[in-house]
Amino acid sequence: MGKLKRKDYDEALQPLEVELNRLQRWLAHTGKRMVVIFEGRDTAGKGGAIKAITGCLNPRSCHVVALSKPTERESSQWYFQRYIAHLPAAGELVLFDRSWYNRAGVEKVMGFCTDEQHRRFLQDCPVFEKQLVDDGILFFKYWLGCDQGKQEERFAERVEDPDKRWKISSIDLASRKLYDNYTRARDEMLKATHSKHAPWALVDMNDQKQGRLDLIRHLLDQVQDVHIEPESIELPSLPGEPSKENYPKGVPKVKRRNWD
Repeated sequence: MGKLKRKDYDEALQPLEVELNRLQRWLAHTGKRMVVIFEGRDTAGKGGAIKAITGCLNPRSCHVVALSKPTERESSQWYFQRYIAHLPAAGELVLFDRSWYNRAGVEKVMGFCTDEQHRRFLQDCPVFEKQLVDDGILFFKYWLGCDQGKQEERFAERVEDPDKRWKISSIDLASRKLYDNYTRARDEMLKATHSKHAPWALVDMNDQKQGRLDLIRHLLDQVQDVHIEPESIELPSLPGEPSKENYPKGVPKVKRRNWD
């Protein structure tokens, strides 16, 4: 199967966006809460997949959580504590761009946690997630993967493209040669935390456009019967001619430029 072309991707994404809007409308109507976790390889395309979902949704009830490393105070708290504040209220969708699974991935591989902290995380995580599900949260976990060769191509692109330099960190550079270490840590994580109440779904992101579509389709398929008819809206005629935009004097305008 060849790489998906942009035109074909855009055509396939459009009906999925309609369904995503339907899902958001259903969440608002029913008061349901949804959490989606995105984990995976560096450069796999977590951010792009999240943008493909959020780009067509109302940001007032769809939130992306991408936490930085814990503060000194947060490091002294119960490990899951800083994530709890970001869980959804009624009608909300929360997407975690990396999550508490940092402990099973980068922290484990880079030595940022002890073996005992890692062991306890793998033991406690299924219990914590069952509490979320038992409380009624719709909970989904995706692990996005790509081959090391593809990862290297994307790292090189990030180095060369000024618009993407922010995507590469010192941790990313240090992790480049640890692909197999991350594989072992991932497999240990999956074995301990793949459960009936909170299963993982694995997404091939060697072709990121294809992977985004596959992920969104899978997510939509997990929640059935979400159709809520949108509120009927009619635009009455204006009472007169449309007004021109006028501004008070003394406030500078941005200069119009020729972009041809």
